[in-house]
Amino acid sequence: MPDAAQIADRIEIAELFARLANLLDEHRYDDAHTVYSDDVVVRSPRGEVHGLDELTALLRRSRVEGECTQHVYGSVLVSVDGDRAEATANQVVYFYRDGEPPHRTSGVRVAGTAVRTPAGWRFGATRIELAWMQES
Repeated sequence: MPDAAQIADRIEIAELFARLANLLDEHRYDDAHTVYSDDVVVRSPRGEVHGLDELTALLRRSRVEGECTQHVYGSVLVSVDGDRAEATANQVVYFYRDGEPPHRTSGVRVAGTAVRTPAGWRFGATRIELAWMQES
Protein backbone atom coordinates (compact mmCIF):
# COMPACT_ATOMS: atom_id res chain seq x y z
CA MET A 1 0.00 0.00 0.00
CA PRO A 2 1.38 3.43 -0.91
CA ASP A 3 2.38 5.73 1.93
CA ALA A 4 1.18 9.31 2.36
CA ALA A 5 4.14 10.79 0.42
CA GLN A 6 3.52 8.48 -2.57
CA ILE A 7 -0.17 9.39 -2.57
CA ALA A 8 0.68 13.10 -2.43
CA ASP A 9 3.08 12.66 -5.37
CA ARG A 10 0.40 10.86 -7.40
CA ILE A 11 -2.11 13.61 -6.72
CA GLU A 12 0.35 16.35 -7.69
CA ILE A 13 1.27 14.55 -10.91
CA ALA A 14 -2.37 13.87 -11.82
CA GLU A 15 -3.05 17.56 -11.17
CA LEU A 16 -0.51 18.43 -13.90
CA PHE A 17 -3.08 17.26 -16.46
CA ALA A 18 -5.75 19.62 -15.05
CA ARG A 19 -3.30 22.52 -14.90
CA LEU A 20 -2.25 21.83 -18.49
CA ALA A 21 -5.89 21.80 -19.61
CA ASN A 22 -6.52 25.18 -17.97
CA LEU A 23 -3.32 26.64 -19.42
CA LEU A 24 -4.31 25.56 -22.95
CA ASP A 25 -7.95 26.61 -22.65
CA GLU A 26 -6.99 30.02 -21.28
CA HIS A 27 -4.13 30.53 -23.80
CA ARG A 28 -1.65 31.13 -20.95
CA TYR A 29 1.32 29.77 -22.89
CA ASP A 30 3.85 31.78 -20.88
CA ASP A 31 2.86 29.63 -17.89
CA ALA A 32 4.12 26.43 -19.56
CA HIS A 33 6.93 26.35 -16.95
CA THR A 34 4.29 25.55 -14.30
CA VAL A 35 3.54 22.24 -16.05
CA TYR A 36 6.70 21.36 -18.03
CA SER A 37 10.39 21.13 -17.12
CA ASP A 38 12.83 23.50 -18.83
CA ASP A 39 14.20 20.70 -21.04
CA VAL A 40 10.85 19.13 -21.91
CA VAL A 41 10.44 17.04 -25.05
CA VAL A 42 6.92 16.95 -26.52
CA ARG A 43 5.95 14.65 -29.38
CA SER A 44 2.55 15.28 -30.95
CA PRO A 45 0.78 15.16 -34.31
CA ARG A 46 2.09 18.73 -34.79
CA GLY A 47 5.72 17.62 -34.50
CA GLU A 48 8.41 17.31 -31.87
CA VAL A 49 9.70 20.19 -29.78
CA HIS A 50 12.58 20.46 -27.32
CA GLY A 51 12.52 22.92 -24.44
CA LEU A 52 10.06 25.48 -23.15
CA ASP A 53 10.86 28.12 -25.77
CA GLU A 54 10.09 25.77 -28.68
CA LEU A 55 6.97 24.50 -26.94
CA THR A 56 5.66 27.99 -26.23
CA ALA A 57 6.31 29.03 -29.84
CA LEU A 58 4.43 25.95 -31.12
CA LEU A 59 1.46 26.68 -28.86
CA ARG A 60 1.29 30.28 -30.08
CA ARG A 61 1.51 29.22 -33.76
CA SER A 62 -1.18 26.58 -33.27
CA ARG A 63 -3.78 28.95 -31.89
CA VAL A 64 -6.68 29.71 -34.23
CA GLU A 65 -8.04 33.22 -33.73
CA GLY A 66 -11.57 33.16 -32.29
CA GLU A 67 -11.47 29.44 -31.55
CA CYS A 68 -11.89 28.25 -27.98
CA THR A 69 -11.07 24.85 -26.52
CA GLN A 70 -12.20 22.79 -23.58
CA HIS A 71 -9.77 20.02 -22.61
CA VAL A 72 -11.24 17.28 -20.41
CA TYR A 73 -8.98 14.58 -18.94
CA GLY A 74 -9.94 11.18 -17.58
CA SER A 75 -8.56 7.72 -16.88
CA VAL A 76 -5.44 9.22 -15.33
CA LEU A 77 -2.89 6.65 -14.17
CA VAL A 78 0.33 7.53 -12.33
CA SER A 79 3.21 5.28 -11.34
CA VAL A 80 5.86 6.94 -9.15
CA ASP A 81 9.44 5.70 -8.85
CA GLY A 82 11.44 8.07 -6.67
CA ASP A 83 11.89 11.41 -8.45
CA ARG A 84 10.40 10.15 -11.74
CA ALA A 85 6.94 8.99 -12.65
CA GLU A 86 5.06 7.66 -15.65
CA ALA A 87 1.61 9.12 -16.23
CA THR A 88 -1.09 8.48 -18.82
CA ALA A 89 -4.49 9.99 -19.47
CA ASN A 90 -7.25 10.12 -22.03
CA GLN A 91 -8.36 13.54 -23.19
CA VAL A 92 -11.37 14.86 -25.06
CA VAL A 93 -10.94 18.28 -26.65
CA TYR A 94 -13.91 20.37 -27.74
CA PHE A 95 -13.23 23.15 -30.28
CA TYR A 96 -15.87 25.88 -30.37
CA ARG A 97 -16.55 29.56 -30.84
CA ASP A 98 -18.05 31.58 -27.98
CA GLY A 99 -21.73 30.79 -27.50
CA GLU A 100 -21.76 28.05 -30.15
CA PRO A 101 -21.65 24.26 -29.86
CA PRO A 102 -18.40 22.50 -30.76
CA HIS A 103 -17.53 22.36 -34.45
CA ARG A 104 -14.85 19.73 -33.83
CA THR A 105 -14.16 17.18 -31.12
CA SER A 106 -11.14 14.95 -30.71
CA GLY A 107 -10.03 12.09 -28.51
CA VAL A 108 -6.39 12.09 -27.51
CA ARG A 109 -4.11 9.77 -25.56
CA VAL A 110 -1.40 11.47 -23.51
CA ALA A 111 1.55 9.67 -21.94
CA GLY A 112 4.48 11.25 -20.21
CA THR A 113 7.31 11.17 -17.79
CA ALA A 114 7.10 13.53 -14.84
CA VAL A 115 10.17 14.64 -12.93
CA ARG A 116 10.48 16.14 -9.48
CA THR A 117 11.98 19.63 -9.70
CA PRO A 118 12.67 22.24 -7.00
CA ALA A 119 9.36 23.86 -8.06
CA GLY A 120 7.44 20.56 -7.81
CA TRP A 121 6.50 17.87 -10.31
CA ARG A 122 6.72 18.79 -14.00
CA PHE A 123 6.33 16.87 -17.24
CA GLY A 124 9.80 16.18 -18.65
CA ALA A 125 8.50 14.41 -21.73
CA THR A 126 5.06 13.84 -23.23
CA ARG A 127 3.70 11.95 -26.18
CA ILE A 128 0.34 13.06 -27.55
CA GLU A 129 -1.49 10.75 -29.95
CA LEU A 130 -4.71 11.53 -31.76
CA ALA A 131 -7.14 8.61 -31.35
CA TRP A 132 -10.08 10.11 -33.29
CA MET A 133 -11.56 13.36 -34.54
CA GLN A 134 -15.12 14.35 -35.42
CA GLU A 135 -16.04 17.41 -37.45
CA SER A 136 -19.55 18.79 -36.93
